[in-house]
Amino acid sequence: MTAVSMDFGYSMPKSHLRLTARGRAVFTTLAAVPVVIAAFLFAINGGAASASREASVQPGVEYTYVTIAAGESLWAIAEDVAPTADPRDVVNDILEFNGMSSAELVPGQRLALPAQYAD
Repeated sequence: MTAVSMDFGYSMPKSHLRLTARGRAVFTTLAAVPVVIAAFLFAINGGAASASREASVQPGVEYTYVTIAAGESLWAIAEDVAPTADPRDVVNDILEFNGMSSAELVPGQRLALPAQYAD
């Protein structure tokens, strides 16, 4: 037996991918699912973070507050409220107690002082 090659003088056209309406809906849904899951997880995590900030303030407990004057810094406040303590530790405690992520202050802002630094 011999192999016979059949050449008809033309080549088969290459097929192109065509999505039907149903295929587009499935593809869009599969692409959107990770985005929806990420948004849901972000919303859940964001709610927990704000709840932890509010956890340090307890109803019925009185706090000592400091009102920020123009040009005043957390370092100066730390030295005023706890002159014998390390100012770095006091600044960190005030930041954590007030749920602040940076040491930027605005004149007129009120900061609650932790109990160990009050009076």
